[in-house]
Amino acid sequence: MTANPRLSMNQATIKHASLDEALRVTVEGGYESIGLWREPVQAVGLGEAARRFADSGLRLSTYCRGGFFTMPEGPARRASLDDNRRGIDETAALAAAGAAGSTPVFVLVAGGLPEGSRDLAGARTRVAEALAELAPHAASAGVTLAIEPLHPMYASDRAVVSTLGQALDLAEPFDPAVVGVTIDTFHVWWDPDVFAQIARAGASGRIATYQVCDWATPLAADVLLSRHQPGDGVIDFASLTAAVEATGYDRDIEVEIFNAEIWDAAWPDVVASTARAFEASVAPHLRVRAAA
Repeated sequence: MTANPRLSMNQATIKHASLDEALRVTVEGGYESIGLWREPVQAVGLGEAARRFADSGLRLSTYCRGGFFTMPEGPARRASLDDNRRGIDETAALAAAGAAGSTPVFVLVAGGLPEGSRDLAGARTRVAEALAELAPHAASAGVTLAIEPLHPMYASDRAVVSTLGQALDLAEPFDPAVVGVTIDTFHVWWDPDVFAQIARAGASGRIATYQVCDWATPLAADVLLSRHQPGDGVIDFASLTAAVEATGYDRDIEVEIFNAEIWDAAWPDVVASTARAFEASVAPHLRVRAAA
């Protein structure tokens, strides 16, 4: 089996797989690329993870995730920023170990309102301040920080950055190679300004990664677990993908799904069904292929 060369398996889609298992089923599924998550890497140690990743022959599309730095100044904020610096270093090491075409992209989820706070503007200001602290380290490591706006239903607990426009406003003070954005269809499909903001992101060279999955209602009781395979919901992948492609984005595209039923399915089945869904819903709208 050979998957589309632009398709990358975000490891969250097979959440319960260890690093070795995720690498194995992704390779066996005919994929060329994977988006790794920190917890499985840390479970074996960075050096060992980099060695195993190099042996897999896969390229790195992204490394997930950092961020969660909206808390006021104090020990917790210092610890979060230090952890993000470690994440930047991990991203650089894994990208260096990956196959040709690997991209050192570290995805950032801003974090929600601090406990007991209603100060949304203040939380967003602290995101900007955190980026200013982390950008020099990212630049020295050759890593791109990819701010991911999340759907507004997550603003209180996961991400005070809710639109692509807000993410781009935060990125603008920095070199595009250092701070870019993540475009995830689940989080941006509803936004009436999304096509103008995709064009803006492309014009400034800030699309660090494009992630796809679908939106279907009713949402799960835990709304975090409400993502579906492309084609199983209401998102218009044709227009969104064409808009991203029109900017010149030609790199890997990740399918990232948080869904309890998908997590409970056999990993090879998920890898195969993801490839089929991508081929049906996303691939017809691609213009170019990622470099092998």
